[in-house]
Amino acid sequence: MTLVAGVDSSTQNCKIVIRDTATGQLVRSGRAGHPQGTEVDPAHWWEALREAIARAGGLDDVAAIAVAGQQHGLIALDSGGHVIRPALLWNDTRSAAAARDLIAEVGAKAYARRTGTVPVASFTAAKLRWLRDHEPGNAAEVAAVALPHDWLTWRLRGYGPAGSSELGPDLGELVTDRSDASGTAYWNPATGRYDQELFERALGHAAIVPRILGPSERAGTVAGTAIVVGAGAGDNAGAALGLGAVRGDVVVSIGTSGTVFAVTDRPTCDDTGVVAGFADASGLFLPLVATLNAARILDAVAGILDVDHDRLGKLALEAPPGAHGLVLQPYFEGERTPNLPDATATLFGLTLRSTTRPALARAAIEGMLCGLANGLEAVRRQGVEARRVLLIGGAAQNAAVQEIAAQTFEPPVIVPLPGEYVADGAATQAAWALTGTRPRWPLSIAAEPVPDYRPVIREQYTRYAR
Repeated sequence: MTLVAGVDSSTQNCKIVIRDTATGQLVRSGRAGHPQGTEVDPAHWWEALREAIARAGGLDDVAAIAVAGQQHGLIALDSGGHVIRPALLWNDTRSAAAARDLIAEVGAKAYARRTGTVPVASFTAAKLRWLRDHEPGNAAEVAAVALPHDWLTWRLRGYGPAGSSELGPDLGELVTDRSDASGTAYWNPATGRYDQELFERALGHAAIVPRILGPSERAGTVAGTAIVVGAGAGDNAGAALGLGAVRGDVVVSIGTSGTVFAVTDRPTCDDTGVVAGFADASGLFLPLVATLNAARILDAVAGILDVDHDRLGKLALEAPPGAHGLVLQPYFEGERTPNLPDATATLFGLTLRSTTRPALARAAIEGMLCGLANGLEAVRRQGVEARRVLLIGGAAQNAAVQEIAAQTFEPPVIVPLPGEYVADGAATQAAWALTGTRPRWPLSIAAEPVPDYRPVIREQYTRYAR
């Protein structure tokens, strides 16, 4: 049995899975926690990776490894390979004004054409501009810029700060992949090249950026071993790879926030900024829409009704599609798609007939799914084919969410079993780098709800949204 390892270094923790290269069978796994906060010393991520590896039984019998990680985060390195300041995570919003400044200078259409995206606070370019504006001394020291998975891959291969690593601070050995580079807003997915002018506009001067590796390329080996290191990926691209998503698949993820992303064979360019034109980890493209409000909608309404998620689902199925006209526009934390940061949630259609516990429970699930269905429509407007929806995330395992999803989305809905799909995608990359062939491991399915599209759900949601 030849084993490969895949790492998911997420906001909350570091997870590693070790799988059989031939079958994809899970052999063992491990995890370790990350500190909370929107800025973190990357040293914590390195220690968590080492701890997770140890808890998974080590790498002595592993032939290859790859690291997937949270996208967009800024790790600024000086010429000695030292981290200049704590890394700014994707969810650090202090760079929102910087993103607006960049758009004002370059133009949304030009940004979309040159990078496939329009900057928002989470993107690396906006964080570089914030650094330049608010910490000019730190900005002046920047010799290289890395993303979380880039830096961990570099450390794993034995590079690091001067005097504290086996191979020293060779910044030219920083590597990344297309998917993570596409979340920076200074790399062009269509050409496969960095846009140096946009990078320097953000930071104020030139610096080293990681070399882009193809999906099956090797980054090198783990320090002191012959263990192959794959290119790694951004988290959403890793999940798509772990799910085995191909052209025509749309992944809808219901977590704290929601994401809708599709695998397609051509780059997208949306100058409204609704659809981010990312690259994927297989050599194709991954247009993506993100929403701020997803599973927390269910948390909020379950709390009002004093029930758990299971009971909330059962209540929801007591009401008909459309919830007797009750519509929840669920912008509890503002919203990113559409871009309404100061919005609040609103209930429409309250009547004596609709003001019931079942109708409110159903309106919560329908409102959550309609926000994601609007994301799917935005992706389709970019010419993306949608043959089926792969519904993942904790809330996707709720039977009522599954049934109502089949009534809200037009394409058929498939619900895979819960899994560590980002780490699985990294393991797929590791196997690909090791053998030269992308493995096609089987996907375990939890449910395939009967297609039952009910237009009334989205029609009345759209009416109030306008």
